[in-house]
Amino acid sequence: MKKTIILSVVATMMLLSTGCDDKLDVQQMYEFSVSTMPLQTKIKVCETVEIRFQLVRTDKYEDAKYYFNFFQPEGKGYIQNGNKDILIPNDTYELTSETFSLYYTSYCLETQTIDITIRDNFNQEHKLSFSFENNKNDPFPLLVKIPV
Repeated sequence: MKKTIILSVVATMMLLSTGCDDKLDVQQMYEFSVSTMPLQTKIKVCETVEIRFQLVRTDKYEDAKYYFNFFQPEGKGYIQNGNKDILIPNDTYELTSETFSLYYTSYCLETQTIDITIRDNFNQEHKLSFSFENNKNDPFPLLVKIPV
C-alpha cells in the first residue's frame, strides 16, 4: 500500500511538472507575399517606369525587418528609389514601408530584365522578375549620360 501511494505521488508530480510551462510562446516569423501593380511591357530608351510594391503579411511582428536587392541579367538601365537615389545592383536595402516604389530607367535597345528579391530578417524571401522590350516603333532618342 505504501508503494502504491509513493508511486501515485511521484506520477502526479511528474504530470504536474511536465504539464506546466512558464515560457510565453511568441510567434515572430509570419509568412508574407509581395504584390505589384501591372507594368507596361515595352519601354523606350531613357523612359522611366514606376514599379509599385505592396508587402502582404499574414500577421505583424513589430521587430520584423524587410530588405530588397536587385540584379539586371539582361539589358542596361538603372533603378532609383523614391528619393531619386540611384541604387547599386546586388546591394541590400532596408524597406521602411510596406508600400514602396522603385523607378527603372532604360538605357538600351535590347530586352531588359530585372530580378528583385525581397526578404525578411528570418530569411523568408520572394523573387520577382520584370522584363521590358524596347519599343522599336519610336525614333532613336538622343543619347544622354547615365547619372552616377
